[in-house]
Amino acid sequence: MDRKTALQQSGYEDVFDNIHGLYARLDDAFQEQFKRSVPLPDTIVDRWERATRLGFGKGASIYDSSYVFGEVKVGEHTWIGPFTIIDGSGGLSIGNNCTISAGVHVYTHDNVGQTVTGGKMPIERVAVAIGDRTYIAPNVIISKGITIGSCCIIGANSFVNRSIPDNSVAAGTPAKIIGKVVVEESKFHIEYFK
Repeated sequence: MDRKTALQQSGYEDVFDNIHGLYARLDDAFQEQFKRSVPLPDTIVDRWERATRLGFGKGASIYDSSYVFGEVKVGEHTWIGPFTIIDGSGGLSIGNNCTISAGVHVYTHDNVGQTVTGGKMPIERVAVAIGDRTYIAPNVIISKGITIGSCCIIGANSFVNRSIPDNSVAAGTPAKIIGKVVVEESKFHIEYFK
């Protein structure tokens, strides 16, 4: 049975048509204003209101498609992109003016020990901290117990399983420090290590 037939038989065809029409109008508005098309929930949920409801700092935003668990503290003007997992079950703090790009996973727990011991070990929970002005590129995975300093850049698709000091550029799987961030007044540059 196709969707149209199923909707006709369910009696919800009008509701579906209204929602579909609403999404089309919202999508048109987003494309006109922001030059982007996003899933329906992200057109309905205000990213800044959601961040405020979660107790995040002033001017922070988080997409509706992001998952948030546990105790998560986020500073002012931090942007958390779509399709992220923000796990604060072991405690998580993210500083001011950070970017947590699309698809980033931050974990403060794992159940590896519990799994391989058949439940004899508990789930491990260890806090993660990310400093101010840190850029986490798309699809980065950060494991439990990690501290990433302020003014850092973590390259796309990296797996961060060791702490990263302030002003570092790190990339790879596992992530290694490959350079440093140098900020001079309102500009910055990266000095890559040889």
